[in-house]
Amino acid sequence: MTQAHAQPLAAEYFDGSSARAHPVQLQFDGDELMIAGAGLARRVALRDVRWPERTRHGARVAHLRGGASLHCDDGAAWDAWLRAHGQRDSALVHAQQSWRWAGLAVLLLALLLAALYGWGLPWAARAAVAVLPASVDAAVGETALRTLDEELMRPSRLPPAQQQGLRDAFERAVAALPAETVPAHQIVFRHSRIGPNAFALPGGTMVMTDQLVELVDGDAAVLTGVLAHELGHLRQRHGLRLLVQVGALGAVSGVVLGDFSTLLAGVPVWLAQASYTRDAEREADAEAVRVLRAAGLSPLAMVKFFEAVAQRHGAAKEAERSWLGFAIASHPADAERIRFFRDAAASR
Repeated sequence: MTQAHAQPLAAEYFDGSSARAHPVQLQFDGDELMIAGAGLARRVALRDVRWPERTRHGARVAHLRGGASLHCDDGAAWDAWLRAHGQRDSALVHAQQSWRWAGLAVLLLALLLAALYGWGLPWAARAAVAVLPASVDAAVGETALRTLDEELMRPSRLPPAQQQGLRDAFERAVAALPAETVPAHQIVFRHSRIGPNAFALPGGTMVMTDQLVELVDGDAAVLTGVLAHELGHLRQRHGLRLLVQVGALGAVSGVVLGDFSTLLAGVPVWLAQASYTRDAEREADAEAVRVLRAAGLSPLAMVKFFEAVAQRHGAAKEAERSWLGFAIASHPADAERIRFFRDAAASR
């Protein structure tokens, strides 16, 4: 920038110690900026000037070493003056001024957020849960069950003998597995306001509703398969992992919105809903096959379960319209899962 003869630019100078504006003329001279006004003459090395980025609107403000600054209300004149002296925008400024680059940045941000939500958050939840002691699962599960019993559940109406018979059938099935692969668990029955359901709570409690037992006419093989699926969720600690993920998202929302009450109040519902990812469902389905095979039962028992659900609801979409979206809604009897159990039965 050596064009000392070029037209100067009108601006205002603030010395950094008072609010008084001094009208000045700006001019480049080699590697210095000359600032001249009434009773003011100053030369500043260009390296000591923090030039403002070009924007579409607004004034331009350049900051000088020591606290002084230069203001120019005519942004277009400022930009033209700098261009005349050979100063060019950085690549970042060019990108900021381009709708194409701005659109690309928004797209990349959306992809990044989707990746974090789809892969990063589940990975972080898995890592966090891995270091939590089992006592955390138990405490969360007990609290959730207590809340559910107060709000959504009632004591089971099934005969105690039938309840115990279903428990015994499941325990005979898992007894054929290596003991170290079977997590601690207990089965409880409830009459519920949420219809046919089964879900696992952190800590080992598996809840089965009377309505689910009635849906499959008390078929012990089918109910063993359903409980085996829930055992898979326990084994992988899916409930706590889901809670960690929801908690992380809720915490961010709480910071943004300033309200944590909705998150805390919704914990039991989230645990009962258990809208697991496809990967989590595949893991639990594999556990159901493992248990059924060990017990000498056919994985086709789970196909029978899905068919009973479809028959009750008329269509899979009907389940998705469940008023609270509980377990059956989050365990859709889709073609992929039915095929998985059919293939498992055929490959015995």
